[in-house]
Amino acid sequence: MLTFEVQKQEKNTMARLGYLKTSHGIVETPVFMPVGTQATVKAMTPDELEEIGAKIILSNTYHLYLRPGHRLIEKAGGLHRFMGWKGSVLTDSGGFQIFSLNKLRSISEEGVEFTSHLDGSRHFITPEDNMKIQNALGADIIMALDECVPYPADYEYVKRSMELTLCWAKRCKEAHGRPDDQALFGIVQGGTYRDLRVESAKRTVELDFPGYAVGGLSVGEEKEVMYEVLEYTTPLLPYDKPRYLMGVGSPDALIEGVIRGIDMFDCVLPTRIARNGTVMTSRGKLVIRNAEYAEDFRPLDEECDCYACKNFSRAYIRHLFKAGEILAARLATIHNLRFLIKLMENIRQAIKEDRLLDFKKEFFTKYGYERGEEA
Repeated sequence: MLTFEVQKQEKNTMARLGYLKTSHGIVETPVFMPVGTQATVKAMTPDELEEIGAKIILSNTYHLYLRPGHRLIEKAGGLHRFMGWKGSVLTDSGGFQIFSLNKLRSISEEGVEFTSHLDGSRHFITPEDNMKIQNALGADIIMALDECVPYPADYEYVKRSMELTLCWAKRCKEAHGRPDDQALFGIVQGGTYRDLRVESAKRTVELDFPGYAVGGLSVGEEKEVMYEVLEYTTPLLPYDKPRYLMGVGSPDALIEGVIRGIDMFDCVLPTRIARNGTVMTSRGKLVIRNAEYAEDFRPLDEECDCYACKNFSRAYIRHLFKAGEILAARLATIHNLRFLIKLMENIRQAIKEDRLLDFKKEFFTKYGYERGEEA
């Protein structure tokens, strides 16, 4: 069963160091979780993930339910054996994908009916079905089914959605078939409406989950709005349980989220932009396809210790992208994921030394945020 222990609370912020323990090892928090949507982190092998310091990854219930199917994965011995990953795994409920990938869907208190984006087949999933699927997948941490509200959305719609998410959360907890070895997290919703967020947080906490996620953010709202929501929502979550901000992975948002008491993050951002030829460096974004790097024989980031930076130049990696070589995406992905995992290591060290706000200022200035540049 999952256990979580706060090791240190930073003096000047809500940031804290923690140990998250599952049956597949200890995860130091705050942590960034690489996303392996279809039981693979795109362009990475499990050994490479381990080498860059990843301890926990995320997979997606919606995609795995449709292909190859949760029963096949169960027969294979669960996700860990199926994908050859020795570390911890978190599966999201698939709610975000159901609501973002499917225009033909209908939602009721009973569940959600949707059309497969693969073959157009119709499916109906209840909270109880969702638990059966995630129980079969066998992840260490699983998520309650929720409705992810778009931004912007009117108050009455968000309120109805919040009530539905709370109803589903209770049903998920009652239907959870493996509470001894799978930790079920509840999800706080409520959009950007303070009273709804507060109510959702209080009522979700009353259901007593092993951990809590803040959902429905990073869906189009300004980052300052997201930070404001976190400032009044996170303090309502139990101090002694992990707090997970879903779908966030830009360097600035990771630091700001940690300052506001978040322990866990995930996002497809680093792998997605890597495949398109964009890498994160200590001095900001770098679009490696650009002609200016054709004769640049420095590593992607001279401060990085990843395989790509230790062995290859910007000129070579640009050449790979221009030639359409698979290795281009692999090297850029290795670098971006290591960059964020290293960032979290540095954040944890700053918390230990009670200097996270100083670290933020130094990082933002160097990365380019002070100049208004984006992640």
